[in-house]
Amino acid sequence: MSWCGRSASALLAAAMVMTAAGCTAGGDSGEGEASCAFEVTYQGRAYRDVANVEFTVTDKLGTATQSPCDDTGGDEATVEKATRESAYGVKGLSPETAIAVGGSPKDAVFVVSYSGSTLPPEIRKLIDSP
Repeated sequence: MSWCGRSASALLAAAMVMTAAGCTAGGDSGEGEASCAFEVTYQGRAYRDVANVEFTVTDKLGTATQSPCDDTGGDEATVEKATRESAYGVKGLSPETAIAVGGSPKDAVFVVSYSGSTLPPEIRKLIDSP
């Protein structure tokens, strides 16, 4: 595996830990800090962001929703509301596998629908390619 592939795998593993940890509060200042993973819902599927993937945005598909970060452990009422962003297609991938989400195609974030810790083979191929 190339250095780039190992780095991408390490980053993916780190992202998995952050996602698995979900929302936590902490920090050295004694103040709680938000640390929720970036996750959106589109057409009933949950998508999580995956870093270091080269992708091309295609046409607008609709709207994705990001739930508010509840990093207080449920002790306080959440004052944040869910946010809505445009969902875009990704060239070469089915929307059931991956989409891009953002205010515009230029600032869209690559997100993937998968469960567990194993990415779909189509996404692994994108990460492992030079």
